[in-house]
Amino acid sequence: MSAKIILPRILQIGAGASKEVGVILKSMGLRRPLIVTDKIMVQLGYIESIMECMSDAEISADVFDDTVPEPTVSSIQAGVDQVHDGHYDCIIALGGGSPIDSAKAIAILGKYGGEMRDYKFPRIVDEPGLPIIAIPTTAGTGSEVTKVTVITDETTDEKMMCLGAGFMPTVALVDYELSLSVPARTTADTGIDAMTHAIEAYVSKKASLYTDTQAIAALKLLGPNLRRAFHDGSDQQAREQMMLGATLAGAAFSNASVALVHGMSRPIGASYHVPHGLSNAMLLPAVTEYSIPAAADRYADCARAIGVADENDTTETANRKLMDELHALNKELQVPSPEAFGIDREHFLGNLSAMANQALASGSPGNNPRIPDAKDIIELYKKLL
Repeated sequence: MSAKIILPRILQIGAGASKEVGVILKSMGLRRPLIVTDKIMVQLGYIESIMECMSDAEISADVFDDTVPEPTVSSIQAGVDQVHDGHYDCIIALGGGSPIDSAKAIAILGKYGGEMRDYKFPRIVDEPGLPIIAIPTTAGTGSEVTKVTVITDETTDEKMMCLGAGFMPTVALVDYELSLSVPARTTADTGIDAMTHAIEAYVSKKASLYTDTQAIAALKLLGPNLRRAFHDGSDQQAREQMMLGATLAGAAFSNASVALVHGMSRPIGASYHVPHGLSNAMLLPAVTEYSIPAAADRYADCARAIGVADENDTTETANRKLMDELHALNKELQVPSPEAFGIDREHFLGNLSAMANQALASGSPGNNPRIPDAKDIIELYKKLL
């Protein structure tokens, strides 16, 4: 069976890649970009730097910097309005996963109109929106190479997954130097998010030979470097390998799909405003333990790729080492329990059925090697407590 692979038209990776933005825009005949970002990127001077690179190519840009973590329907609306009024021919998305996800939604809504709910899964959005030049600043979501965006409908607390070729950036400029200023907490959360992407892509029922190679390569980069980047953000080698690992993991899951961890993670984020990577980290050990019996060899491959098992280990031994590592990683990276994060225990318990149904409705659990029902998901949520 063949596998359909969708990637950016241009993928430029390495130190200084972001400085090529002006040259690339000019080569594509794009002259009027809107930069979609957040206020932190402005404060750090990254927007000024991007503007200077574009001025060398005689291109100027406007800025929309009101994106928020875990973007919502209302948070992107001003950006959509600005696109409607501004006659832009492309969007530059600069920042972590949230600005890039926001930019993807703005690029589609700004061109075609309607409401975000009109574009959510199971609809597949293959119509091209405004061209997006994605410049990530965190090693995590891989959104710069994915055909997915997630936008929360705050009226229903639903994290709407929207996917299709229309959400794939046209250009991705992956410059690890932009990640050197990322704080430790964000480094941990986004790093475990990337690791989850790679693991879930590898064990997904939609995996292919192509996505397998990307996922394993990502794990080989992420496994040895996540702790290093967490403890020393100035470690350029670790940052470079984390950034590339996150991009490879993004390419893997975008073309193979995520699975149960992400399906269960979205309702936690929507209901309790837990950052996406952090809710993935909370879930990864319990969901992995649940899923191993249905894909033991595949999970053992993951253990070997991240460097905690070797070829001499049996499948059972490798998976035991994988579970030990996931628990140890969460402890070292200070991943809190839901209660330690501030989630009310009784409210969480009372919300289990609704969250389980939302997880199943996302479609992601159906890609898991061991497919759960609502009762299984409720029990897994309880394990977090």
